[in-house]
Amino acid sequence: MNGTIKTKTDKGFGFISRDGETKDLFFHSNNLTGVTFDELQVGAAVTFDVVNSDKGPRAEDVQLA
Repeated sequence: MNGTIKTKTDKGFGFISRDGETKDLFFHSNNLTGVTFDELQVGAAVTFDVVNSDKGPRAEDVQLA
């Protein structure tokens, strides 16, 4: 899927605004591929996979588009 980094926290996680979706998607710095958490900027275009977790859907394999 495609989306945009909407928010980042200083605790190593944030949320992605998904193209065509109204609900933002959680991501964690452990789920990044080819980019560090510090390199991601709010507003950056990203690609990712959506997986289901015990707390609901989240982004995995997050990388810059």
